[in-house]
Amino acid sequence: MDANELRDKTPDQLREELANLKKEQFNLRFQAATGQLENSAQMRVARRNAARVLTILNEKAAAAASAE
Repeated sequence: MDANELRDKTPDQLREELANLKKEQFNLRFQAATGQLENSAQMRVARRNAARVLTILNEKAAAAASAE
């Protein structure tokens, strides 16, 4: 997931993407707890993608607030 791709999305699309990433994080944690997780690096990637989406959402909110 590239930050430039995320910047092209609307805030609603970003919130939807964030919800999907949170679900993915939950599933990965569940797999880790049950011993089914094969690649633990997936947890790190999902966490960083969620942080990336939140950062872009905050940038868009700040831009909208300064435009008013």
